[in-house]
Amino acid sequence: MSFDAKHFLKTVSESPGVYRMLDTNGDVLYVGKAKRLKTRLASYFRGALNAKTQALVGRIDDIQVTITRTETEALLLEQTLIKEQRPPYNILLRDDKSYPFIFVSDRHPYPALEFKRARQKRSDGRYLGPFPSSTAVRESLSLVQKIFRIRNCEDSVFAHRTRPCLQYQIQRCSAPCVDYIGREEYQRDIEHAIMALEGRSEQVTAQLTQDMEAASQALDFEEAGRLRDQIQQLRRLQERQIVDTGDGDADIFALAERPGGVCISTLSVRGGRMLGARHHMPQNGLDLTAEELLGAFISHYYLGHDRDIPSEIITSLPLHDANVIQAALSERSGKRIRVAHQVRSHRAQWLRLASTNAEQHLTSQLANRSQLAKRFDALREALDMQETPTRLECFDISHSHGEATVASCVVFDQDGPVKSDYRRFNIDGVAAGDDYAAMRQALTRRYKRLMQDASKLPDVLIVDGGKGQLNMAREVLEDVGIVSTRLLGVAKGTTRKPGLETLFLETVDNALSLDSASPGLHLIQHIRDEAHRFAITGHRQQRDKQRRTSTLQDIPGVGPKRRRELLRFFGGLQGVRQASRDELARVPGISAQMATTIHQALHG
Repeated sequence: MSFDAKHFLKTVSESPGVYRMLDTNGDVLYVGKAKRLKTRLASYFRGALNAKTQALVGRIDDIQVTITRTETEALLLEQTLIKEQRPPYNILLRDDKSYPFIFVSDRHPYPALEFKRARQKRSDGRYLGPFPSSTAVRESLSLVQKIFRIRNCEDSVFAHRTRPCLQYQIQRCSAPCVDYIGREEYQRDIEHAIMALEGRSEQVTAQLTQDMEAASQALDFEEAGRLRDQIQQLRRLQERQIVDTGDGDADIFALAERPGGVCISTLSVRGGRMLGARHHMPQNGLDLTAEELLGAFISHYYLGHDRDIPSEIITSLPLHDANVIQAALSERSGKRIRVAHQVRSHRAQWLRLASTNAEQHLTSQLANRSQLAKRFDALREALDMQETPTRLECFDISHSHGEATVASCVVFDQDGPVKSDYRRFNIDGVAAGDDYAAMRQALTRRYKRLMQDASKLPDVLIVDGGKGQLNMAREVLEDVGIVSTRLLGVAKGTTRKPGLETLFLETVDNALSLDSASPGLHLIQHIRDEAHRFAITGHRQQRDKQRRTSTLQDIPGVGPKRRRELLRFFGGLQGVRQASRDELARVPGISAQMATTIHQALHG
């Protein structure tokens, strides 16, 4: 007997709360929260739903609801239930590694800084962290041991030393094992090391500077020299950090999405110091939008796990329920938490870095050979080919209202993009905006050359466009005598949303339908997007050629005074050209908006 949604919705309250969807075995399929339960639940049974949500609804046998006083309480309860019951349709954070810590014992008179993979329940010392990776821990340990000469030997080794070891000889240990340093002085070094690990290195530097001046006034020049060396090493430690503002605790979340994959990178900042990044590949079971997926991930990241919550959460996308998440995190942590999307200064740098990490990690994952092999095999099945294709080519056209028309050709093989075989074609002699004629010219130039040179032909030719581009491509292949290449047209759907493209195989009458989760479709989307990117890049280069040769005199708003300041700051025009937007904005009299104008004028 199917679930009677109409009868059920009559009894549901409009209050905020949590709902659990159960299957016929009583197992939880999905846990969700709502500001108004009745409205939210009714949306599952009315209107158009995507395929995955339809699959969920088709398995529902019962829905249980729990009413809460506020939406914040609902969010907290939702994440508790997800953590306990791990429903298959929810965003589940899977991470097979525990977070590493640095441990400082309270029991030993001369404690070491130790690497620990998990926090112990007994309270016999202090744990610093968690750190984002073991590499971050080991690098941090190496640096502070070198600066503060903290021992790194086991307690059993320490207890049986009768003379200093090699670490003392190379000035990486103060040899407390043979009483070369007093307990009070060693504990001071330990505290300084802890402060540096917590990102308070500026405070340590200030203390060491006072000690150095005091030692110098007392004519203890050897001690003053040692402290000077420590200060210089701390300065270099600060220079090595990508961003070190001296203050600020934040976690930065950036989402990157491409056909077939999503990556969320988490950047941890404590005390203004960047500690590193972790990458997660969550499953999007219900085809949520990027904003909804990021919000669900952040909720589960903190509320579904026992994690330290910093005072600031920065996201690459605006969250639909940012206020609710902010309130829930504040309630959980007992302090005011800020969730922000639009940030400036060093926080914008953190966000850009997190976004770069997410893009690079996702690119790496999608370029995995086993992943590519699966995609090529799926494409073979989708196109009903006897053998798996080994070479794909895709064409796209780019222009601005018919100006500077450029066609791109990108090539993929079973190892991914073959960038050495990419080609661009500057289109001449066609009417402005005539994409069909532009496609004909590019295809003709490409395949006449391949036939003349007896070069390898593609197994599948993909053209980005609708029926007109497909017909044009078929005519060109017939004209140059190519019969072995499969022809595939990719037309954007009515909503232009990835996964809803219309595919035409060989002719406009032969439409091909692939599921949005199909690896074969992901491969088509990947090469189509790459062709689009390559075409746009070429178009912009051609369009902005004049702009790239601009001098400072040609830039609106840059008068003699600003030109003088720019040239003085960077030492000449070449330095100005090489400067980033942020660097340009540091010049006296140059605002952030003016820096953007200058950068665009010089670089396009």
